Amino acid sequence: MRYVVLDIETTGLDLRKGHRIIELGAVAVEEKTIIDHFASLINPNKKIPRNAQKIHHITDEMLTGQPCPEEVFPKFQDFIKYSTLVAHNAPFDVAFLRHEFHRLHLDLNHPYICTLDLSRRCFPDLSNHKLSTVYRHLFRDRPNIFQAHRALDDARMVAAIWLAMEGK
Repeated sequence: MRYVVLDIETTGLDLRKGHRIIELGAVAVEEKTIIDHFASLINPNKKIPRNAQKIHHITDEMLTGQPCPEEVFPKFQDFIKYSTLVAHNAPFDVAFLRHEFHRLHLDLNHPYICTLDLSRRCFPDLSNHKLSTVYRHLFRDRPNIFQAHRALDDARMVAAIWLAMEGK
């Protein structure tokens, strides 16, 4: 069984306002081991609002010369073929991915697992269930080597917490 643990960064939080994916990071997991990864900045030719830049620190200049959605998403579709997707707040990530895939006449009908929902069930007493909070709860003694709000690092963090929760 192959799982693809993913994270996205976007120009905003609302598809209805035309927000788009600007970074995609994912790791493929088989037999509880990360075996491959996929990462790309994506230039949708859309300005990144300052409030979004403050969160993920991705600027318009960083997207100059980066591949467009038409280049990235068909490659990502090949990467996730026959996989179950895993994400923290998966409905958000999957909705954005479905939107981008639909624009390109691609299908995204993969089953998915939401680690946000899992963490709420496994750890109901946490003060919140943000990715960083769940990670710190599970790995108190391990230094956090991940850069928050960058897609590949967040995907790796999601993979770590998902595998830890699955092992319980």
